Amino acid sequence: MNEFPDIRIPIGNGVEKFIDFLAANFDSFFDFIFVISSAMIKGLEAGLLAIPWWLLIIVIFSLGWYFTSLYGGLLFALFMFLIGTFNLWPQTMTTISIVLISVILSLVIGIPFGIWTAFSKTMSAIMRPILDAMQTMPSFVYLIPVIFFFPLGNVPAVIATIIYALPPVIRLTELGIRNVDQEIVESAQSFGSSRSQMLLKVELPQALPTIMAGVNQTTMMALAMAVVGSMVGAQGLGERVLYAINRIDISLGFEAGVSIVFLAIIIDRITGGIAKRLQKHGRDAA
Repeated sequence: MNEFPDIRIPIGNGVEKFIDFLAANFDSFFDFIFVISSAMIKGLEAGLLAIPWWLLIIVIFSLGWYFTSLYGGLLFALFMFLIGTFNLWPQTMTTISIVLISVILSLVIGIPFGIWTAFSKTMSAIMRPILDAMQTMPSFVYLIPVIFFFPLGNVPAVIATIIYALPPVIRLTELGIRNVDQEIVESAQSFGSSRSQMLLKVELPQALPTIMAGVNQTTMMALAMAVVGSMVGAQGLGERVLYAINRIDISLGFEAGVSIVFLAIIIDRITGGIAKRLQKHGRDAA
């Protein structure tokens, strides 16, 4: 009576068969995704590496100054300079490329889904448990199916990162649109605005600060996957951390780890500054 009965419901076997079915019947589709994603990552990485290090630091300083403060700009520039002194500049550009591609694709997918769930109670009810599962599932689990579809490297890391980072932008896009002042919506309707005009010219601009908060959270979650993605062959700072763990190299592990922290601070403060400016602009417009 103290032992659980020997009953097994093979849910995992069903998921495995479904993954095998997709891999066997949609290989051309996954090859297409691999080629496009790989080209995007390599192109962005090459573009970032082509920019002189000092010019990129100036750009980071300017963004920090404009969206935060002069102190913030100087601090962000110092962070990037320190990363260069760690001899991790190429790996940092690779990590930025992976994060940017992941975030862009997450936004392309997530914002339309957020709009859909905002206008459809049925879709919202369907997506809520799915998003809950996506947010609570351990990030390592996402690596298991993607290695069936793609060769080891940056692409499976990007796909796993997109799955992991999607929920915040979907949820906050829905929340932002649902919280738009109904008086503003009714005023737009009284002036004869069409559904698309109301969405593009009223609801999305009013919801933009909340959506930007979702962009911020999605970006931070994508950066958090940097080390996890290295387990499926992703390059960059995460790969350096994993290498340091395998070699018990405390120096390299600390430098690569603190470089990820520097990037996280820079991205968080700049995107947060963008969200605050948009919120202020929205209040001034209102």
